Formats: sequence, structure tokens, C-alpha cells
Amino acid sequence: MTFTSEWAALMSAAKEPGQSTGTRLNQLDPASGGGSNQDLVVTQDDLGAVGHEAFLLHERLRKAADIAGAGSDKSGAGSTAQAAKECSDRNLTMGGELYTTLSTWDSQVKTVLQMCAHISNHLDYSRKAHAADDKAIAATLRHRDGSAVSVSEISKYVK
Repeated sequence: MTFTSEWAALMSAAKEPGQSTGTRLNQLDPASGGGSNQDLVVTQDDLGAVGHEAFLLHERLRKAADIAGAGSDKSGAGSTAQAAKECSDRNLTMGGELYTTLSTWDSQVKTVLQMCAHISNHLDYSRKAHAADDKAIAATLRHRDGSAVSVSEISKYVK
């Protein structure tokens, strides 16, 4: 069956009486993992694992993707920069293009490295900040003698 004939069959079936013309999204029932009325829950372990993976990626990428510094000579120029200079010195236009490629690559790698570091640092900060918030809330929900504040007293603050 060609696309045109299949499309025509689908269009005629859609025009039949009783067919809905609205958009329909397929979904799973909530019991099988298709969603529920619960909010998203993230545990400290989840945050720590994501932050750790971002840190590991940062370290691997920093070492493996550094073509600007790979094979550095005494002046600090990497082998790619050395090749670009050699091509330019011999009046080959490829030298300038190689410099441009090196510059673009280096810029993009630095951007990815910054994002990995940002993710790792932000998750570490979030975890510590939320732990401190929890301690502060727990402290305010206790009497001076250390006993817990009753639910009826808490409900006074909510009203």
C-alpha cells in the first residue's frame, strides 16, 4: 500500500460519523507507571548520584577533549596549534581554518565543562541547603524543652 492510498483510507475513516476530530494522546494507566496524582520525589541519593556523574564527566572530558593543549611544546602550543602555524607559515590556507576549528572546538568543550561543573556544584549546594532548611524547620517546631510542637499549635500558623 502506498502512502497516498493509506493516507486516503485514514482520512475517510476519520470522516465517518462518531469519530472524534480532537487530538488524542495515548497513555498508560497509572498503575503500570503511566503517571499518578503524586508529585515528583527526588531523594538525597538521587541528587548525589547525578552530581557525581556530572563531576566524573567533567574530569573525563577535561582530560580527553583537550586538543588545544595536547602535545604541547616548550611555548605551550598544542600539536594542533603547531600544525596550524606550520601550515600558515607555508602559506597554506588550511592553517587559518585549522586555527578556527581549534578555537571553536576549545570554546565548545569549555562550555560543556562549565555546564558539568555547574550541575555538580548546584546539586551539592541544593542538597546542603535543603538539609539546613530541614534542620531549621525541625528546630522551630520544637519547644524550648525539646518536645515536639503539637499539630493543633502548627495549625494556628497555617490559618
